[in-house]
Amino acid sequence: MIFTIRTTVGQESLVVDILSHKIQKEELNIYSISVIPGLKGYVLIEADNEITLQRGINNTSHVKGRGIVGGAVNIEELSGLLEAKPLMKSIKEGMKVELIAGPFKGERAKVMRVNDTKEEVTVELVEAAVKIPVTIHAEHIRILNE
Repeated sequence: MIFTIRTTVGQESLVVDILSHKIQKEELNIYSISVIPGLKGYVLIEADNEITLQRGINNTSHVKGRGIVGGAVNIEELSGLLEAKPLMKSIKEGMKVELIAGPFKGERAKVMRVNDTKEEVTVELVEAAVKIPVTIHAEHIRILNE
C-alpha cells in the first residue's frame, strides 16, 4: 500500500534519509520511499500497512502533524506524477523559465530558441539591463506556470 506523508517544504530529502536509517535499524516493513520533484512538502511511502508506517514516522524530524495524509493511495491516482515526461517536448519558445543552476541561478528568463538534438535552450534574462542570449543545458531550467 502507498501512503502520503506531509513534511516541511524543502526537507523531503532529509526526511527520506532519516526514515531510511530508521527502517534499517528497526527492520520495518517499509519497501520504498519516493520524493516527487513537483510535489513539495510530501513524500510517498510504500509499506505493508498504516500501523507500520506510523511506527516509522513517529518522532521523525520535519514530519508534520500526524504525518499520514488521508490513507492508502491507489497507484492509478499517482500515474500522472510518476510518468516520465520528455523534458525537451515540454519546452517551447516564448515560455517563462527560472534558471536553477550556473552563474544565473534564480534568474527568470524567456526561452528564445530550443535545440532538441543538443538538449540546450537559448534564453534571454528578463531582469537584465542588456538583453544578451544565454545558451544553457535544458536540465538547468524550471518551467514557470505564469
